[in-house]
Amino acid sequence: MKRDDMRASRGARPDESAESAVPVSSSDDIRVHAVVAGLVQGVGFRYFTVMTAGKLGLGGWVRNCYDGSVEVEAQGERGKVARLISALKQGPRYADVERVDVTEIPLQELKPARHGFPSFGVFYER
Repeated sequence: MKRDDMRASRGARPDESAESAVPVSSSDDIRVHAVVAGLVQGVGFRYFTVMTAGKLGLGGWVRNCYDGSVEVEAQGERGKVARLISALKQGPRYADVERVDVTEIPLQELKPARHGFPSFGVFYER
């Protein structure tokens, strides 16, 4: 298991290493931290988030929290991040989203996953 994966599995927020990172390219980029509350676990919410963020070309991560919420960090073009937040407010078919609390946070350098695109992944609490 990689060091970042181990840290994420213990519940710590994953850090982004500057090593082999893609520099933040646009002043119009934004990074947000979101907590989605409601019936959002056991309904495919993480998969929905990964697929939506991937289609938008965003970097970041999603994970379930012990309190039943889902936590998301996403970074990319402001308009694309706004589209992800709108999608989070709807959620997948069987989700019942009560609220989405969004906070803007400082940009980080993104590691490329493949073909130079940023990665968006799932982190596990356990």
